[in-house]
Amino acid sequence: MNWKKGLVTIPLAATIAIPSLGLNVYAEDHMPTPSVDTEAVELRSSLDHLLSEHVYLAVETMRKGAEGASDFDQAAGALSQNTDDLSKAIGSVYGEEAGKQFNDMWSEHIGYFVDYVKATDAGDEEAKQEALDNLGEYKEEFSQFLEDATGERLEAGALAEGLQMHVNQLIGAFDAFVAGDYEAAYEYEREAMSHMYMVSKGLSDAMSNQFPEKFNDTSAVTPAADLRSDLSYLLSEHAGLAVTAMQNGIDGSEDFEASAEALSNNTEELSDTIGSVYGEEAGEQFQQMWSDHIGNFVSYVEATGAEDEAAKEKALSALEDYRADFSSFIETATEGKVSADVMSEGLQTHVNQLIGAFDSYTMEDYDKAYSDIRDAYAHMFNPGKALSGAISAQFPEKFSQEMPSEMPETGLSPQDTGMNSTMWLAVAGMFALITALTLHFRKQNQQ
Repeated sequence: MNWKKGLVTIPLAATIAIPSLGLNVYAEDHMPTPSVDTEAVELRSSLDHLLSEHVYLAVETMRKGAEGASDFDQAAGALSQNTDDLSKAIGSVYGEEAGKQFNDMWSEHIGYFVDYVKATDAGDEEAKQEALDNLGEYKEEFSQFLEDATGERLEAGALAEGLQMHVNQLIGAFDAFVAGDYEAAYEYEREAMSHMYMVSKGLSDAMSNQFPEKFNDTSAVTPAADLRSDLSYLLSEHAGLAVTAMQNGIDGSEDFEASAEALSNNTEELSDTIGSVYGEEAGEQFQQMWSDHIGNFVSYVEATGAEDEAAKEKALSALEDYRADFSSFIETATEGKVSADVMSEGLQTHVNQLIGAFDSYTMEDYDKAYSDIRDAYAHMFNPGKALSGAISAQFPEKFSQEMPSEMPETGLSPQDTGMNSTMWLAVAGMFALITALTLHFRKQNQQ
C-alpha cells in the first residue's frame, strides 16, 4: 500500500514500578490466593518491562539508523531513557555507584551496536568486525560485573553465554532486515524479546535471594509469578508490534507485511493461552475480538493515509464497541474478578496511547511519539498483572505451590540448585525459540 506518511505524539513514561489497577482478586475461602504482587515479583516485573523494552527499542533504533529515518534521534533517545531507568533499578538495589557503573557499561554496549549499524551503512567489513569484537569484550566485563554484584549467585561464564545470545539475536535481526529478509528479522526480534524475560527471571531471583530483607523474604519465581511474566510478555509485545506495523503502514514500508504477520502471530499465541485456560471456544472468541480491534487500528491508518476524517471516526467508533464487548468477555471469563468497568478504562488508555503515538508520528512530532510509545509498552504490564491475579485466584490449586527447595528461584544459582547455570541458559535459549507462555499454560492444564 502506498500510504502517505504522517505523524505521532506521545508523553514519556519511564517509571520503574508498575502501578496497580486496583483490582480485587480473590479465591475461594478454603484456599489462599497465590500472590502476583509480592515485593520480589514486582522487582521481576519491573525488570521484565525494562529489559524487554530495551530489545524492542534497540531493534527499532538500529532499523531507523539503517533507513536514515527522520525519527532516528528520538528512537535513540528513548533507548537512552530506558538505559537510565534500568540503571536506577540496579542502583535501587546495589547502590548509586553500582547503578552508575551499570549505566556506563550498558550505554557502551549500545554504542557498539550503533557502530555496527554505521559500519554496515558504509560497507566497512573491518569496522563491523571491530564492533563485534568490542561487544565480545563487553560481554566478558559485564558478566563479571554481575557475578560480583550478586555475590556469585550468577556465574560469569554462563552469563557471557546469555549475553552472546542477546548479541546474536539483535545482530541477526538487523542483518536480516538490511538483507530484505523481513520475516527472519521479525522472528529474531521476537526471540530476543522473549529471551530477556529469562534474563529478568534470573536477575530478580538473584537479587531477592541476596537481599531477602529488601523484598520481605518473598520469591521472584513462583507459578503465579511465571504466569504474570508470561502474560506481560505477549501483551507488551502486542503494543510494540502494533506501533511498528502502524508506522510501516503509513510509510508504505517494504517490511509492512512481515510486521503485520508478527503481530498476527502474537495474537494467535495470546488466543492459544486464553483457550488453554478457559477452553477452545473462549480462545476462538478472544482471537476474533482481538483480531477485530487490530483491524480497527489498521482502518485508522488507512483512513489517515487517505485523509478521510469520516473513516477515522468510524474506526474509533468501532474501537469503542470493541472496548465494551471485550471488557464484558473478560469479566465473564474471570467470574467478575476483573470488572468490566476497570477493563474498559484500561482498554481506553491502550487505544489512546496507540492512536496518540501514531498521530504524533504522522505529524512528525517524534518526541511526543516515542513518549507515547513507551507509555503504551509500559501500560500493558497492568493487564498482565490483573489477568494473572484473576486466573491464579480462579485456579489456586495450579498456582499456589512454591518451587521445590532443592531448586529455589531459578537455575542461575549454582550453589543453590542442582541445575548449573550453563544448563539454565540452554533452557532459556530453547524458550526463546518457542512460546514460553503457551507451554506454561498447557503444562498447568495437564496437572
